[in-house]
Amino acid sequence: MTTLAPTDDELRKLLLAVHSIAIVGVSANPERASYQVARYLQKNSDYELFFVNPSEEEILGQKVYKSLSEIEQEIDLVDVFRKPSDCLEVLHQAISIKAKNIWLQLGISVAEVASEGAEAGLGVIMDRCIKIDHAKLLGNS
Repeated sequence: MTTLAPTDDELRKLLLAVHSIAIVGVSANPERASYQVARYLQKNSDYELFFVNPSEEEILGQKVYKSLSEIEQEIDLVDVFRKPSDCLEVLHQAISIKAKNIWLQLGISVAEVASEGAEAGLGVIMDRCIKIDHAKLLGNS
């Protein structure tokens, strides 16, 4: 998986291969993009979703984990809603739980995440919105 400019075909293949997604930084505020993405994925996908936010207990009727390390299931993709300065630490956590991919949301691109993630064997997507790409490439599957 390329990190800078994945093709629609590469993204489609990734989205079809993924079964579990951890959303790091998901908010309980319906006005926040992370909440809207989580709600969209709940309603429009069959992904097993795990929400991660140390400040919340439940969002959208689901348990919220304090950290990635609390999740006992295998995670295919870590979707990150954190400021750029936090993304490298999230990558290190993703590597430690043996996640397969990391996705930095629209507007977020961190060179160290790209290089360290690729070096660790993770697929790295940056500066894209999983909700937009899922809707465009897979519709309401």
